[in-house]
Amino acid sequence: MSAENYTGDAIFDKNTKIDPRDGRLVLANMIWVIFALLIGGTAGLLQTLVRSGQFELPFGIGYYQLLTLHGVILALVLTFFFIMGFQTAAVSRVCGALNKVERTLGWIGFWFMTVGTLMAAAMIATNQASVLYTFYAPLQAHGLFYLGLTIVVVGTWLAATGQIMRYQRWRRENKGQKSPLLAFMVAVNNVMWYVCTLGVASSMLFQFIPWSFGMMETINVKLTRTLFWYFGHALVYFWLLPAYMVWYVSIPKIIGIKGFSDKLARMSFVLFLFFSIPVGIHHQLVEPGIDAFWKGLQVVLTFMVIVPSLITAFSLFATFETYGRKQGATGLLDWFKKLPWKDARFVLPFVGMLFFIPGGLGGIINASGQMNQLVHNTIWIVGHFHITVGAPVVLTYFGAMMFLLPHITGKRISTSMNTMGLWLAYTWALGMGIMSTAMHIVGLKGAPRRSTFSEYGGHEVAQEWISYQMMQAVGGVFLFIAIIIAVTLFVQLIMGPRSNEVEEFPVARFLDDDVIKVGWVENWRLLVIITIFLVLIAYTMPISQIFTESIAGSKGYKFW
Repeated sequence: MSAENYTGDAIFDKNTKIDPRDGRLVLANMIWVIFALLIGGTAGLLQTLVRSGQFELPFGIGYYQLLTLHGVILALVLTFFFIMGFQTAAVSRVCGALNKVERTLGWIGFWFMTVGTLMAAAMIATNQASVLYTFYAPLQAHGLFYLGLTIVVVGTWLAATGQIMRYQRWRRENKGQKSPLLAFMVAVNNVMWYVCTLGVASSMLFQFIPWSFGMMETINVKLTRTLFWYFGHALVYFWLLPAYMVWYVSIPKIIGIKGFSDKLARMSFVLFLFFSIPVGIHHQLVEPGIDAFWKGLQVVLTFMVIVPSLITAFSLFATFETYGRKQGATGLLDWFKKLPWKDARFVLPFVGMLFFIPGGLGGIINASGQMNQLVHNTIWIVGHFHITVGAPVVLTYFGAMMFLLPHITGKRISTSMNTMGLWLAYTWALGMGIMSTAMHIVGLKGAPRRSTFSEYGGHEVAQEWISYQMMQAVGGVFLFIAIIIAVTLFVQLIMGPRSNEVEEFPVARFLDDDVIKVGWVENWRLLVIITIFLVLIAYTMPISQIFTESIAGSKGYKFW
C-alpha cells in the first residue's frame, strides 16, 4: 500500500478501544437514547390505541399533546443524542482520543441538549406546546418550547464542532494520507447539518421566538414553512447517514469480509451533501404561493438523492453476495440464506435495510407532483415516515448499540443478549410491518394524518378506516413489546458483569484500500461551495418572492 493512501493498521484492530474519557461522553448520550425510547414509545402506543377508537386517554391528557411528545422525543431527542454519541465514538475510534478542547465541546453540547430538551418537555407536559411536533405556524407554542429546541440545536453544533476538530487534526497530523472513511462520513454529516439548520435557526430567532413571546403580533406562515422544510428534509438524512456509516463500515467487519468500495462510499456521502438540502419544497407541492417551476426543480433535485441510495444498495448487496459465495452459495439468491442470521449485530441493521426498499419507493411517490396530490396530508405519509426512519434508522441504531455499549462499558454480548437482540429485530419488524401497511392502505382511502379518532358523524367513508386503525393499534402493541425488549437489553449491556476481553467496535477494510485517493473528495472548500451554490439556485427566488409579495401575517392559534 502506498504511503499516500495508508491510514494505519491500528484502526482495523478489533482490540483498539475508544478512550475511556470519550466513552463516558458517549455513554451519557446513549442513556438519553434509552430514556427517550421508553417515553416516546409509550406515547406512540397510546396514540395508536386512541386512533383505534377503543381507548380514551386518562388524566386529561390530550391526543395532540401526546402526538407532539411522541414526535419530539423520538424524532429529535432520541436521534440527536444517538448521533452525537455515535459520531463521537466513531472519530475517537478511527482518529484516536479527543483532546481536552474537543471533548469539552462534546460535554457542553450534551448539557445544552439536555437543558433544551427539559425546557421543551416541560412545555409539552403542561399542554403549552401541542403543535403536532413540527414548527408549523400559525399553531403557536409557548416561547420556551421554541427556545428549548433552539438550544438543543446549538448543542448539536457544539458537539459536532468537537468531532470535526478531531477529524481535521488527524488530517494535519497525517498529511497526504487518505482519512479514515468513518471520520470522513462524520464530517460530511456535520457539514450538512450546519448548512441545513441555518434555516430553522433563522426562523426560530427572527420569527417563532419573538412571535411566541408576544414581541411580534403576526408571523409569515409561508416563509416559516419554507425555512422549516429547507431544514426538515435534510433532517431525515442527518438521521439516516449514521445508519449508512454502520452499513458501510461496521457490517462488513461484523460478517468477516471486506467492504465493497471505499471510493463509492465517499462518493455517496458527497452526493448526499449536495442534494439532501435543496429539495425541501417537494414537501410543499400542494401549497399555494410557490411557482410551479421551483417546485419542479426541487422535485428533480429530490430524484438526484436516489443516486447515492442506489450506490449504497449496490455496494452493500455486493458485499453480502460476496460473503455468501465464500460460504459456498451457488444459485442466484442462495447467498441470502448463507448470511449470519444468528448474529443480532447483523440482523438488526439488515432488517432495517429491507424496510428501506419499500420506504424509498414510497418517497419517490411522495415527491412526484401528481401522485403527491393523492397522498398529501393522509396517514400514508406517516406510514412512509415510519418505514424510512422508524425501521431502517432505528433498527440500525439498535444494532450499533449492541456493539457500542459493551465496547465502552467493558461488557460482553452473552448468548442470551444476542438472542434478545434477534427477538428485538423480528418483533420490531412485525409491529412496524403491520402498522405501516395499515397506514399506507387507509391513507389511499383518504384517512387524514395528524387527527385523533373520529367517526365523522357516521360517514360511510370514515367507517372503512376503522378496521385499519385497529390494525395500527395491533402493530403499535408489538412495537411497544419490542421497545421493552430493547430497553431491557441495553440496560443489561450497560450494567452487566465486566469482561477482560474488549467487545469490538467493528471497522472494515475495503477491496479498494490500495487505490490512490481522489483528492477533490476531501477538498472541503470545493464541497461547501457546491453545496451552497445548489442551495442558492433552489431557494433564492422562492424566498425572494415571499419577501417581495404582500403576504398578510397570521396571529397565533392554540387549539388545545
